[in-house]
Amino acid sequence: MFRRFWAVIALVCLPQLLLAQGADVAFKDMEHDASAPVEIESDKFSVDQSTNLAVFLGNVLVVQGLLRLSADQVNVEYASDESNDISAVIAVGNVTFVNGAEAAEAQRAEYTLATNEIVMTGDVLVTQGRSALSGQKMVVNLETGKGEMIGRVKTILRSGNP
Repeated sequence: MFRRFWAVIALVCLPQLLLAQGADVAFKDMEHDASAPVEIESDKFSVDQSTNLAVFLGNVLVVQGLLRLSADQVNVEYASDESNDISAVIAVGNVTFVNGAEAAEAQRAEYTLATNEIVMTGDVLVTQGRSALSGQKMVVNLETGKGEMIGRVKTILRSGNP
């Protein structure tokens, strides 16, 4: 069920370019095993077939291999047709994606399958080793592998050893 979701999250962390105010920031190579089992923990789980919505609530932790997503709540919206395909995954509250030395944090993250975009909003912070990029909104197009950081963007680039 979440295999495609995790594959998409892994794509964000693979070598791609994030365009921010004309500056290119390259993500490092990161390994991800999309065939690994997905484990989800939460304090509460509910599903409503009438609204096509599954909700994981309270201390949500989703793990697949080395990839981790944590949030206060994760909503999974399903298509209204008989396919029950996932149409969107929305993480709300203290959202953190981590894979190795790279991480992205925000207050909200929404992945919409139809547009193939991930939108993170609310104090977005992307860290890559010792370097960081922050803003209020980040939009990543998974088809092109390019993204944009919006809202008083700040970049800290560090090279070499600590």
